[in-house]
Amino acid sequence: MESLFEQLGGTYTRQGDYCLPNVCLPPEEERPIGIYGQRRRAYLKGHHRVLYYNLLTAGTLDGHLADIEEQAQELFLWLVEQYADAEGVTEEVKANDPQAWVRKMNGIRHRANEAVMQEIVYG
Repeated sequence: MESLFEQLGGTYTRQGDYCLPNVCLPPEEERPIGIYGQRRRAYLKGHHRVLYYNLLTAGTLDGHLADIEEQAQELFLWLVEQYADAEGVTEEVKANDPQAWVRKMNGIRHRANEAVMQEIVYG
């Protein structure tokens, strides 16, 4: 008599005295996972292990990480633009005093990155 697993097309591999089911994760769509997605993976793995393993075993972890990456990149670019406008960091400043522009933009990028980490990656 076949098991339900075998009736549904499942197969087993003999390992010593045991028969182990041949299972694999469903293939996921290939999407880029950048730095924010990698940070999210590390955060979930370290602080939310149950969610991490649920996503992993369901085959949706990479999709989740790619979504996080897209959201984080969009928020980062929007925040940089908003901060630069609010602080008057323009192309004119860039042309007249490039070093001051770089200093200000580095500060803006740092603050935007911190906001993205708090809102998207750790949220």
